[in-house]
Amino acid sequence: MSYLACIEEMKKGKFAPVYYFHGTETYMTEALKQALISNGVDQEEQDTNLSIYDLEETPIQDIVTDAETFPFLGERKVIIATNADFLRAKPAKTEIEHQPEILIDYIQNPAPYSVLVIIAPYEKVDERKKVVKQLKKAAKTVACEPLKEWNMQEVIGTIAKEHGVSISGQVMTYFINEIGTNLMIIHSEMEKLALYVGEGNEIRLEDAELLLSNQENNSALKLMDAIMVNDLAKAIDITKDLEKMNEDPIALIALVASQFRTLLHVKLLKQKGYTQQQMATQLKIHPYVAKLSMQRQNKFQVKELKEAIDLLTETDTQIKSGKMDKSLAFELLLYQLISKRKIVS
Repeated sequence: MSYLACIEEMKKGKFAPVYYFHGTETYMTEALKQALISNGVDQEEQDTNLSIYDLEETPIQDIVTDAETFPFLGERKVIIATNADFLRAKPAKTEIEHQPEILIDYIQNPAPYSVLVIIAPYEKVDERKKVVKQLKKAAKTVACEPLKEWNMQEVIGTIAKEHGVSISGQVMTYFINEIGTNLMIIHSEMEKLALYVGEGNEIRLEDAELLLSNQENNSALKLMDAIMVNDLAKAIDITKDLEKMNEDPIALIALVASQFRTLLHVKLLKQKGYTQQQMATQLKIHPYVAKLSMQRQNKFQVKELKEAIDLLTETDTQIKSGKMDKSLAFELLLYQLISKRKIVS
Protein backbone atom coordinates (compact mmCIF):
# COMPACT_ATOMS: atom_id res chain seq x y z
CA MET A 1 0.00 0.00 0.00
CA SER A 2 1.23 3.53 -0.77
CA TYR A 3 1.84 5.88 2.12
CA LEU A 4 -0.67 8.39 0.74
CA ALA A 5 -3.42 5.75 0.51
CA CYS A 6 -2.63 4.63 4.05
CA ILE A 7 -2.88 8.20 5.34
CA GLU A 8 -6.22 8.66 3.58
CA GLU A 9 -7.57 5.57 5.33
CA MET A 10 -6.40 6.90 8.70
CA LYS A 11 -8.09 10.25 8.04
CA LYS A 12 -11.33 8.34 7.45
CA GLY A 13 -10.97 6.55 10.79
CA LYS A 14 -10.00 3.20 9.27
CA PHE A 15 -7.17 1.59 11.22
CA ALA A 16 -5.44 -1.77 10.93
CA PRO A 17 -4.60 -3.64 14.16
CA VAL A 18 -0.94 -3.91 13.07
CA TYR A 19 1.12 -1.74 10.72
CA TYR A 20 4.58 -2.42 9.36
CA PHE A 21 6.49 0.55 7.93
CA HIS A 22 9.91 -0.14 6.43
CA GLY A 23 12.41 1.87 4.40
CA THR A 24 14.68 4.90 4.64
CA GLU A 25 12.30 7.69 3.55
CA THR A 26 11.87 9.32 6.95
CA TYR A 27 9.39 11.93 5.70
CA MET A 28 6.93 9.18 4.75
CA THR A 29 7.39 7.46 8.10
CA GLU A 30 6.84 10.67 10.04
CA ALA A 31 3.78 11.57 7.95
CA LEU A 32 2.27 8.13 8.67
CA LYS A 33 3.00 8.43 12.38
CA GLN A 34 1.46 11.89 12.61
CA ALA A 35 -1.64 10.81 10.65
CA LEU A 36 -2.12 7.87 13.01
CA ILE A 37 -1.59 9.92 16.16
CA SER A 38 -3.83 12.82 15.13
CA ASN A 39 -6.65 10.61 13.85
CA GLY A 40 -6.29 7.55 16.06
CA VAL A 41 -6.10 9.04 19.55
CA ASP A 42 -8.00 12.03 20.91
CA GLN A 43 -5.76 14.88 22.04
CA GLU A 44 -6.83 14.57 25.66
CA GLU A 45 -6.12 10.82 25.67
CA GLN A 46 -2.61 10.92 24.21
CA ASP A 47 -0.93 10.98 27.62
CA THR A 48 -2.54 7.64 28.55
CA ASN A 49 -3.33 5.85 25.27
CA LEU A 50 -0.33 6.71 23.11
CA SER A 51 3.01 4.95 23.63
CA ILE A 52 6.15 5.44 21.54
CA TYR A 53 9.02 3.01 22.08
CA ASP A 54 12.56 2.65 20.77
CA LEU A 55 13.25 -1.02 20.11
CA GLU A 56 16.93 -0.38 20.71
CA GLU A 57 15.98 0.29 24.34
CA THR A 58 12.84 -1.80 24.91
CA PRO A 59 12.33 -5.49 24.05
CA ILE A 60 9.50 -6.34 21.67
CA GLN A 61 7.82 -8.59 24.25
CA ASP A 62 7.27 -5.58 26.55
CA ILE A 63 5.67 -3.68 23.70
CA VAL A 64 3.34 -6.60 22.94
CA THR A 65 2.32 -6.64 26.60
CA ASP A 66 1.41 -2.97 26.33
CA ALA A 67 -0.65 -3.67 23.18
CA GLU A 68 -2.54 -6.39 25.04
CA THR A 69 -3.40 -4.04 27.91
CA PHE A 70 -6.80 -2.31 27.71
CA PRO A 71 -6.83 1.42 26.92
CA PHE A 72 -7.45 3.81 29.79
CA LEU A 73 -10.83 5.54 29.43
CA GLY A 74 -10.67 5.53 25.64
CA GLU A 75 -11.73 3.66 22.52
CA ARG A 76 -8.28 2.55 21.44
CA LYS A 77 -4.60 2.85 22.21
CA VAL A 78 -1.78 3.39 19.75
CA ILE A 79 1.64 1.79 20.27
CA ILE A 80 4.49 2.85 17.98
CA ALA A 81 7.73 0.87 18.08
CA THR A 82 10.63 2.34 16.10
CA ASN A 83 14.09 1.00 15.11
CA ALA A 84 13.13 -2.67 14.73
CA ASP A 85 16.76 -3.67 14.35
CA PHE A 86 16.00 -7.31 15.20
CA LEU A 87 14.39 -7.63 11.75
CA ARG A 88 17.76 -7.16 10.04
CA ALA A 89 20.13 -9.96 9.11
CA LYS A 90 22.81 -8.72 11.50
CA PRO A 91 21.25 -6.76 14.37
CA ALA A 92 23.51 -4.55 16.44
CA LYS A 93 24.82 -6.12 19.62
CA THR A 94 22.96 -4.71 22.63
CA GLU A 95 21.86 -5.84 26.06
CA ILE A 96 18.25 -5.96 24.84
CA GLU A 97 17.04 -9.49 24.10
CA HIS A 98 14.06 -9.54 21.78
CA GLN A 99 11.66 -12.46 21.57
CA PRO A 100 10.21 -12.11 18.06
CA GLU A 101 8.10 -15.25 18.45
CA ILE A 102 5.91 -13.29 20.89
CA LEU A 103 5.32 -10.65 18.19
CA ILE A 104 4.49 -13.41 15.69
CA ASP A 105 1.86 -14.83 18.04
CA TYR A 106 0.39 -11.36 18.61
CA ILE A 107 0.19 -10.56 14.89
CA GLN A 108 -1.90 -13.70 14.37
CA ASN A 109 -4.38 -12.61 17.04
CA PRO A 110 -4.04 -8.86 17.70
CA ALA A 111 -5.99 -7.02 20.38
CA PRO A 112 -9.07 -5.33 18.85
CA TYR A 113 -8.58 -2.19 20.95
CA SER A 114 -4.92 -1.53 20.02
CA VAL A 115 -3.06 -0.29 16.95
CA LEU A 116 0.51 -1.56 16.94
CA VAL A 117 3.07 -0.03 14.57
CA ILE A 118 6.43 -1.65 13.87
CA ILE A 119 8.93 0.62 12.09
CA ALA A 120 12.12 -0.64 10.43
CA PRO A 121 13.86 2.49 9.01
CA TYR A 122 16.43 0.49 7.08
CA GLU A 123 17.29 -0.10 3.45
CA LYS A 124 17.04 -3.86 3.96
CA VAL A 125 15.67 -6.35 6.47
CA ASP A 126 16.12 -10.12 6.49
CA GLU A 127 13.23 -11.36 4.36
CA ARG A 128 14.02 -14.94 5.41
CA LYS A 129 13.10 -14.35 9.04
CA LYS A 130 9.76 -15.77 10.10
CA VAL A 131 8.80 -12.54 11.88
CA VAL A 132 9.40 -10.48 8.72
CA LYS A 133 7.35 -12.90 6.63
CA GLN A 134 4.52 -12.75 9.17
CA LEU A 135 4.57 -8.96 9.28
CA LYS A 136 4.38 -8.70 5.48
CA LYS A 137 1.60 -11.30 5.41
CA ALA A 138 -0.67 -10.10 8.21
CA ALA A 139 0.20 -6.44 8.93
CA LYS A 140 -0.74 -3.49 6.75
CA THR A 141 2.63 -2.84 5.12
CA VAL A 142 3.90 0.43 3.69
CA ALA A 143 7.28 0.68 1.94
CA CYS A 144 8.69 4.06 2.97
CA GLU A 145 11.19 4.34 0.14
CA PRO A 146 12.44 7.27 -1.97
CA LEU A 147 10.14 8.11 -4.87
CA LYS A 148 10.70 6.15 -8.05
CA GLU A 149 10.48 7.65 -11.52
CA TRP A 150 7.31 5.71 -12.33
CA ASN A 151 5.33 6.99 -9.34
CA MET A 152 6.63 10.55 -8.98
CA GLN A 153 3.91 12.14 -11.10
CA GLU A 154 1.20 10.16 -9.31
CA VAL A 155 2.49 11.29 -5.91
CA ILE A 156 2.85 14.93 -6.99
CA GLY A 157 -0.67 14.88 -8.44
CA THR A 158 -2.05 13.47 -5.18
CA ILE A 159 -0.20 16.07 -3.09
CA ALA A 160 -1.57 18.85 -5.33
CA LYS A 161 -5.09 17.44 -4.88
CA GLU A 162 -4.60 17.43 -1.11
CA HIS A 163 -3.88 21.15 -1.31
CA GLY A 164 -6.97 21.76 -3.45
CA VAL A 165 -5.18 22.59 -6.70
CA SER A 166 -4.55 20.87 -10.02
CA ILE A 167 -1.32 20.52 -11.97
CA SER A 168 -0.68 19.52 -15.58
CA GLY A 169 1.81 16.94 -16.80
CA GLN A 170 4.04 19.67 -18.23
CA VAL A 171 4.22 21.49 -14.91
CA MET A 172 4.82 18.20 -13.08
CA THR A 173 7.84 17.55 -15.30
CA TYR A 174 9.17 21.04 -14.57
CA PHE A 175 8.46 20.50 -10.86
CA ILE A 176 10.45 17.25 -10.84
CA ASN A 177 13.36 18.77 -12.78
CA GLU A 178 13.54 21.75 -10.43
CA ILE A 179 12.91 20.13 -7.05
CA GLY A 180 14.13 16.56 -7.49
CA THR A 181 12.79 13.63 -5.47
CA ASN A 182 13.02 14.89 -1.90
CA LEU A 183 9.50 14.35 -0.58
CA MET A 184 9.77 16.94 2.18
CA ILE A 185 10.76 19.64 -0.32
CA ILE A 186 7.99 18.53 -2.72
CA HIS A 187 5.37 18.96 0.02
CA SER A 188 6.80 22.33 1.06
CA GLU A 189 6.96 23.74 -2.46
CA MET A 190 3.49 22.44 -3.34
CA GLU A 191 2.04 24.16 -0.28
CA LYS A 192 3.69 27.42 -1.37
CA LEU A 193 2.32 27.10 -4.92
CA ALA A 194 -1.17 26.21 -3.69
CA LEU A 195 -1.29 29.30 -1.47
CA TYR A 196 -0.16 31.44 -4.41
CA VAL A 197 -2.70 30.23 -7.01
CA GLY A 198 -5.55 29.69 -4.53
CA GLU A 199 -7.74 26.68 -3.83
CA GLY A 200 -9.59 25.28 -6.84
CA ASN A 201 -7.16 26.72 -9.38
CA GLU A 202 -4.50 25.15 -11.60
CA ILE A 203 -0.79 25.69 -11.11
CA ARG A 204 0.55 27.15 -14.35
CA LEU A 205 4.08 26.79 -15.66
CA GLU A 206 4.75 30.50 -15.06
CA ASP A 207 3.63 30.08 -11.43
CA ALA A 208 6.08 27.22 -10.93
CA GLU A 209 8.91 29.11 -12.64
CA LEU A 210 8.27 32.12 -10.42
CA LEU A 211 8.00 30.41 -7.05
CA LEU A 212 9.95 27.18 -6.96
CA SER A 213 13.01 27.41 -4.71
CA ASN A 214 16.45 27.27 -6.25
CA GLN A 215 18.10 24.16 -4.79
CA GLU A 216 21.91 23.87 -4.93
CA ASN A 217 21.71 20.73 -7.03
CA ASN A 218 19.31 22.45 -9.39
CA SER A 219 21.78 25.33 -9.79
CA ALA A 220 24.41 22.87 -10.94
CA LEU A 221 21.94 21.33 -13.40
CA LYS A 222 21.17 24.76 -14.88
CA LEU A 223 24.86 25.47 -15.25
CA MET A 224 25.27 22.11 -16.97
CA ASP A 225 22.46 22.99 -19.37
CA ALA A 226 24.18 26.27 -20.24
CA ILE A 227 27.53 24.52 -20.72
CA MET A 228 25.98 21.86 -22.95
CA VAL A 229 24.54 24.45 -25.33
CA ASN A 230 27.71 26.62 -25.28
CA ASP A 231 25.83 29.53 -23.71
CA LEU A 232 28.55 31.38 -21.78
CA ALA A 233 26.39 34.46 -21.16
CA LYS A 234 23.66 32.39 -19.55
CA ALA A 235 26.18 30.44 -17.47
CA ILE A 236 27.67 33.67 -16.15
CA ASP A 237 24.20 35.12 -15.45
CA ILE A 238 23.35 32.03 -13.40
CA THR A 239 26.64 32.41 -11.54
CA LYS A 240 25.93 36.10 -10.78
CA ASP A 241 22.47 35.20 -9.46
CA LEU A 242 24.00 32.53 -7.25
CA GLU A 243 26.58 34.96 -5.90
CA LYS A 244 23.74 37.28 -4.86
CA MET A 245 22.30 34.30 -2.96
CA ASN A 246 25.71 33.86 -1.24
CA GLU A 247 26.47 30.58 -3.03
CA ASP A 248 30.16 29.69 -2.62
CA PRO A 249 32.01 29.13 -5.95
CA ILE A 250 33.92 26.26 -4.32
CA ALA A 251 30.64 24.52 -3.52
CA LEU A 252 29.42 25.11 -7.07
CA ILE A 253 32.62 23.65 -8.49
CA ALA A 254 32.03 20.53 -6.40
CA LEU A 255 28.43 20.25 -7.63
CA VAL A 256 29.34 20.74 -11.29
CA ALA A 257 32.23 18.28 -10.92
CA SER A 258 29.77 15.77 -9.47
CA GLN A 259 27.56 16.22 -12.55
CA PHE A 260 30.48 15.62 -14.90
CA ARG A 261 31.61 12.53 -12.96
CA THR A 262 28.11 11.08 -13.09
CA LEU A 263 27.93 11.71 -16.84
CA LEU A 264 31.31 10.04 -17.33
CA HIS A 265 30.34 7.00 -15.27
CA VAL A 266 27.01 6.69 -17.09
CA LYS A 267 28.69 6.98 -20.49
CA LEU A 268 31.25 4.30 -19.61
CA LEU A 269 28.57 1.99 -18.21
CA LYS A 270 26.42 2.50 -21.30
CA GLN A 271 29.37 1.40 -23.44
CA LYS A 272 29.50 -1.77 -21.36
CA GLY A 273 25.83 -2.45 -22.04
CA TYR A 274 24.35 -1.47 -18.68
CA THR A 275 20.65 -0.62 -18.55
CA GLN A 276 19.38 2.58 -16.95
CA GLN A 277 18.24 0.68 -13.85
CA GLN A 278 21.57 -1.13 -13.57
CA MET A 279 23.37 2.21 -13.76
CA ALA A 280 21.22 3.63 -10.97
CA THR A 281 22.04 0.63 -8.78
CA GLN A 282 25.74 0.61 -9.63
CA LEU A 283 26.24 4.36 -9.09
CA LYS A 284 23.76 4.56 -6.18
CA ILE A 285 21.81 7.38 -7.82
CA HIS A 286 18.07 7.88 -8.21
CA PRO A 287 16.58 6.28 -11.38
CA TYR A 288 15.38 9.72 -12.50
CA VAL A 289 18.94 11.08 -12.22
CA ALA A 290 20.13 8.08 -14.23
CA LYS A 291 17.53 8.86 -16.91
CA LEU A 292 18.62 12.52 -17.16
CA SER A 293 22.28 11.52 -17.25
CA MET A 294 21.57 9.03 -20.05
CA GLN A 295 20.12 11.87 -22.11
CA ARG A 296 22.90 14.33 -21.25
CA GLN A 297 25.88 12.04 -21.81
CA ASN A 298 25.12 11.91 -25.54
CA LYS A 299 26.24 15.55 -25.74
CA PHE A 300 29.78 14.70 -24.59
CA GLN A 301 32.72 12.57 -25.59
CA VAL A 302 34.57 10.52 -22.96
CA LYS A 303 37.78 12.52 -23.50
CA GLU A 304 35.86 15.78 -23.11
CA LEU A 305 34.30 14.69 -19.82
CA LYS A 306 37.68 13.66 -18.42
CA GLU A 307 39.25 16.98 -19.46
CA ALA A 308 36.38 18.87 -17.80
CA ILE A 309 36.87 16.97 -14.55
CA ASP A 310 40.61 17.71 -14.63
CA LEU A 311 39.89 21.40 -15.25
CA LEU A 312 37.43 21.54 -12.36
CA THR A 313 39.96 19.90 -10.05
CA GLU A 314 42.70 22.31 -11.14
CA THR A 315 40.45 25.37 -10.56
CA ASP A 316 39.41 24.08 -7.14
CA THR A 317 43.09 23.72 -6.19
CA GLN A 318 43.98 27.21 -7.41
CA ILE A 319 41.16 28.80 -5.41
CA LYS A 320 41.91 26.88 -2.22
CA SER A 321 45.62 27.67 -2.47
CA GLY A 322 44.82 31.38 -2.80
CA LYS A 323 46.29 31.71 -6.30
CA MET A 324 43.05 33.07 -7.81
CA ASP A 325 40.01 35.04 -6.70
CA LYS A 326 36.97 32.76 -6.33
CA SER A 327 34.58 34.66 -8.62
CA LEU A 328 37.17 35.33 -11.30
CA ALA A 329 38.38 31.73 -11.23
CA PHE A 330 34.84 30.41 -11.61
CA GLU A 331 34.07 32.69 -14.58
CA LEU A 332 37.33 31.63 -16.23
CA LEU A 333 36.41 28.01 -15.55
CA LEU A 334 33.06 28.45 -17.32
CA TYR A 335 34.79 30.06 -20.30
CA GLN A 336 37.27 27.18 -20.54
CA LEU A 337 34.59 24.50 -20.18
CA ILE A 338 32.44 26.04 -22.89
CA SER A 339 35.34 26.86 -25.26
CA LYS A 340 36.43 23.23 -25.09
CA ARG A 341 32.93 21.92 -25.87
CA LYS A 342 32.70 19.63 -28.84
CA ILE A 343 29.16 19.01 -29.94
CA VAL A 344 28.66 15.30 -30.49
CA SER A 345 26.23 14.62 -33.28
